[in-house]
Amino acid sequence: MNLANAITTVRILCSAAILFCNALTPTFFALYVAAGVSDIADGWVARRTNTASEFGSKFDTAADMAFVVVCLIKLVPVVNIPVWLIVWTGAIACIKIFNIVSVYAERRQFAAVHSAMNKVVGALLFALPLTLTVI
Repeated sequence: MNLANAITTVRILCSAAILFCNALTPTFFALYVAAGVSDIADGWVARRTNTASEFGSKFDTAADMAFVVVCLIKLVPVVNIPVWLIVWTGAIACIKIFNIVSVYAERRQFAAVHSAMNKVVGALLFALPLTLTVI
């Protein structure tokens, strides 16, 4: 296990710990921010230490999925989400799933696009729970 994968493991542990705390509490936010920082740090460390790997990429994606699912489990019940936002989120999820499936059908490998826009959307989604009191 290299340092980047250890940082990814922190995100998985933070995600698991989030399940056991109340949403939108200081503990929730501390774990949430730690998981978010680890998501940025693991890729940065892997590139800087030249330890990026196929396993690390897949491990990062699995940790991202765990974090997203846990956040949905904790936040959906406590946040009043408008129907239009649910529809758009579902549409975006369907597009992402379609892209992953079509790449797999063509190349027989799973792939996720890490474009600049993908990073912007991820940052905005990450910021949402942190801005709920302002919104």
